[in-house]
Amino acid sequence: MKIEKIGSRIAGLMKQRGISLDDLVERTGLHREFLGQIGHEKEYFPSLGPLLKISRALGVRLGTLLDDQVSEDPLIVRKGEQKKEIDMLPDKDKPVALKFFSLGRGKTDRHMEPFFIEILPESAQEKKLSTHEGEEFIVVTEGEVEVLYGTETHLLKAGDSIYYNSVVPHYVSCASQTPACIYAVLYIPD
Repeated sequence: MKIEKIGSRIAGLMKQRGISLDDLVERTGLHREFLGQIGHEKEYFPSLGPLLKISRALGVRLGTLLDDQVSEDPLIVRKGEQKKEIDMLPDKDKPVALKFFSLGRGKTDRHMEPFFIEILPESAQEKKLSTHEGEEFIVVTEGEVEVLYGTETHLLKAGDSIYYNSVVPHYVSCASQTPACIYAVLYIPD
């Protein structure tokens, strides 16, 4: 889904639920300037953390913000048929750092958010820690990945995995000059 559609969906849910920008600021703890960009051209998301906080504040699953289609079980995504959902930028004036491809797109009753993520070297430039409810499981398939987890730093290579509690501040970045690829599964409790 294009980022503009996510912004439009958030704005629509806010209107539908009678939630003002001030209400969203209070419910999410996110900066007013950041939230004020929703639905505008210069919109950006530095990580999934803000989207998770927004979805929680609106009383919807993260998938509700990302999905634009409904699929029947089982949901199969073939290699090469993945569709990019969202680009993460560390700042609105910076290059793309992470490219997210949803692997659960359209499964309306899901409790996990599975992604294939291409992590670009630009991800290492500005490491903004994120925190949200739930757990994350990551498997590196290509390249090298650095995971900041609280005060710890972990270097992962192809074939390595990490599983952690997402309430601990964390950040995942590329640890080399060539892109890295991971599969990541986020569990967000109801």
